[in-house]
Amino acid sequence: MLKKTPALAIRLAAAVLLAVIIPCCPASAQTAAPPSAPAAAPGPQQSEPQAPAVAPANEPAAAPGAGASIAAQLPRDLSPWGMFLSADIVVKAVMIGLALASFVTWTIALAKTLEIFAAKRRLRSELTALARMSSLADAARKFGERQGLGPLVRAAMIELNLSADAPDKEGIKERVASRLERIEATTGRRMTRGTGMLASIGATAPFVGLFGTVWGIMNSFIGISKSHATNLAIVAPGIAEALLATALGLAAAIPAVVIYNVFSRSIAGYRALFADAAAEVLRLVSRDLDREARRPGAKPWDPKASAAE
Repeated sequence: MLKKTPALAIRLAAAVLLAVIIPCCPASAQTAAPPSAPAAAPGPQQSEPQAPAVAPANEPAAAPGAGASIAAQLPRDLSPWGMFLSADIVVKAVMIGLALASFVTWTIALAKTLEIFAAKRRLRSELTALARMSSLADAARKFGERQGLGPLVRAAMIELNLSADAPDKEGIKERVASRLERIEATTGRRMTRGTGMLASIGATAPFVGLFGTVWGIMNSFIGISKSHATNLAIVAPGIAEALLATALGLAAAIPAVVIYNVFSRSIAGYRALFADAAAEVLRLVSRDLDREARRPGAKPWDPKASAAE
């Protein structure tokens, strides 16, 4: 009995030990599971390369904000007046100068048109009346101190009065013709007053506008270098303002050139009419001299006596 007791005790101790170890095995298995966590680490590592794919999706969302900030910096009014107000001071000065040049062009155009039209109308009427007259005395009574053909008739009368005792009739005609030529040249110069300004505007306005354009584009590129931005939306307003200066230069130059050419032809026509009038006066002088030369025992021609007749 005593021999069986140690064996029984050993069995009981083993049973108790197994009863204690067996419940602890699941816990040990569960606690051993965390070492498998490093094996799960490749999961997040595999998802890390997908992060750049998410970043591009967020970039377009940031782009509208940047575009809004750029749009806030740009001028809203791109009309000609708005571009003038936002232009550089040098470009503004160029535009103002070209606008004044255009105003001068149209002012001269209106004034010279009325002047040439009235002068041509009066000269045609007087030339028609002069062609019907038979002597210089009749022309002196008709025109007197009036403008138009009056200076021609007075110059012929003055020369005939100064040459009343000259025996050479051909010399008198040459001197009268010389006086008439000078009056014709003076009248032509008077009619061309103001047209030189048109020629200057037509020749220089495009280059003045080009200067404003070059200056504006240069400022635009300087702004690009300072802002380190190559967006066309930043540069476009400055370039548009610069090109507006070129447009104003052309708008001032083209009408000036066209109007100058029109006036040149009109003035040439007026001078031709005036030359016809001078030739008609010279014919009257020649006619009066020939009449006096045909009279038997005639004295030197006296314009005062002829006018009194």
